[in-house]
Amino acid sequence: MSQMRVAVVGAGIAGLAFAAALRRGGADCHVYEQAEHLAEVGAGVQLAPNATRLLHRLGLRARLRAVAVAPEAIEMRRWDDGLMLQRTPLGDRCLRRFGAPYYTVHRADLHAALLSQLPPDRLHLGARLVAVTQDEAEARLHMADGRTVAADAVVGADGIHSAVREWFVADWPRYSGQTIYRGLVPAERVPHLLAEPRVRLWFGPEQHCVCYPVSGGRQVSFGATVPAASWEVESWSARGDVAGLRAAYKGWHDDVLRLLDAARNVSRWALHDRDSTDRLGWGRVGVIGDAAHPMLPFQAQGANQAVEDAVVLARCLTEAGGAGAGRDAVRAALRRYERIRLPRTTRIQQQSRANAETFHLADGAAQRRRDTGALAEPGLDRHRWLFGYDAEQAVATTGRSS
Repeated sequence: MSQMRVAVVGAGIAGLAFAAALRRGGADCHVYEQAEHLAEVGAGVQLAPNATRLLHRLGLRARLRAVAVAPEAIEMRRWDDGLMLQRTPLGDRCLRRFGAPYYTVHRADLHAALLSQLPPDRLHLGARLVAVTQDEAEARLHMADGRTVAADAVVGADGIHSAVREWFVADWPRYSGQTIYRGLVPAERVPHLLAEPRVRLWFGPEQHCVCYPVSGGRQVSFGATVPAASWEVESWSARGDVAGLRAAYKGWHDDVLRLLDAARNVSRWALHDRDSTDRLGWGRVGVIGDAAHPMLPFQAQGANQAVEDAVVLARCLTEAGGAGAGRDAVRAALRRYERIRLPRTTRIQQQSRANAETFHLADGAAQRRRDTGALAEPGLDRHRWLFGYDAEQAVATTGRSS
């Protein structure tokens, strides 16, 4: 059977993971990215077992092991005195429990690993999408430079600003009221954080700080939220003011202050998500990752869910047929993808939004109840629904016509 032709919009984590999964399944895919050059951007990413098991199957086990860190635990602490609220063991215990590791990794290292799976002639830069059309025979991408790309299926992996999504869904990003400062610090500047590799979170009124090692332990990535009633900058991200960040965390635990004092440069992002949608595909066109279900980073699952989406949709499409697959077959594949993904991604998206409140409770009775509840729920079992999920098994148990 000749290969199904798939056009992917966006060369981020979702798009490249999807391309790798498509190629493993025997599809012919091309990736179209509006940027003229792929630059090293972002800071750290947490990869839970639900994603790492899939990335290993895509051939990235050795690449990830070379650049990632396997933290020994996730620790949640109070903002002022550093009191431990909860410690979730990771490391070898997580690997034994779920059959895949928990990693922290520089986003650029993850991106480079995924990019290594795509032949250079399958990546097209400087390709800005202006329209999507489709009919019974094919779907088409119309580019700003006049090019038209035809395929059996088109998939938008172009993020929360998705140009593909806007052709089918009339909604807008929702500002959360929170901004986040992100930065990277050389490990030698923060020796107090090097005793054991851990994901550390400090919860406080209206904001929180998280940090963990990346780049094989050579750097520490951090994210520190600061509330803001509005975001006036034209771009959703901007260069941050280190002095302003430090001032926003005045009075916090010394471990936090020493981390922020070690930062030289930070970026500041306005945090947005979108309301859940009941559709992820329209005819021959679908969306994955942040184009499908942008979520706040308060569950550390955005990249993980993008990888799950990529693997599930790739399986659904490649099982639907080869080149020239009819519109009904592609539509059925997208409906199958929706049935598998929407219940899970909606739950995680909503929980991420709820954590924006839970993480940032003011000192008082509600905060004490949260802290008491956290102490009562240690261990890995409470993460079983999240970390133990196998996206490929979910495809296998969801029939094409179920």
